[in-house]
Parts: sequence; C-alpha cells; structure tokens
Amino acid sequence: QVQLVESGGGSVQTGGSLRLSCAASGTSFALNTLAWYRQTPGRQRELVASITSSLVTTYSDSAKGRFTISRNSAKNAVYLQMESLTPDDTGVYVCNADLIRWDDNARRFEYWGQGTQVTVFS
Repeated sequence: QVQLVESGGGSVQTGGSLRLSCAASGTSFALNTLAWYRQTPGRQRELVASITSSLVTTYSDSAKGRFTISRNSAKNAVYLQMESLTPDDTGVYVCNADLIRWDDNARRFEYWGQGTQVTVFS
C-alpha cells in the first residue's frame, strides 16, 4: 500500500514562512502528479499547488508568487515553500498524490495525507 505523511506545519506571524513536506511510503507504486490542498472549516477543499512528473506546476491565484511547489523523486516527496504568509493562508494543508499501483494492474489511484495545520496570525 501507499501512505502519505505531511510535516512542517505550525503557527507563524503574518509575513513569515513555512516549508511543508510530504513523503510517500510503500511499495509497488509510481508517483504522477503531486499536489497540496488547503482545508478550512466550513469551506471547500482548495487546490493550492500541483506539480507533474515532468515538473509542470500550477498555483492558485493566492499562492502564485508566494508559494513554490517542488518534488524530490529519490525521496518520493513533495514540498511547499510558503512565503509572505497571511491569515488567509490558514488551514489544514493536505498532500495529494496521483499514482500508479504496479501491484494492481498499473491502475491509477489517488491518495491523501492526514494534513498538517498552518496557522498565520496577525
């Protein structure tokens, strides 16, 4: 099976920075697109950033220019560097992985991490 585990969240002052990490573990899989979503109570889960296997990136309007998504294939990891944080960035950041399971006829699957809390205060 495959598991995604996030880390790096915390509480920071407006204008501060955080670097989130997400590592995929398990066997018999290959990662495709990786992404970070933000979940806020009472709101729809929002795509913050994504990165394909060919390193093509996308960002939400609010993230563009401040956040940078990257990946490390050797570590099966994806990162989100967040700069100039504002209270609007507060939420639970959840790692998402689109992948292929070699042990299941090379089918495509989508996995989610448990999330890591990011709180930005004034």
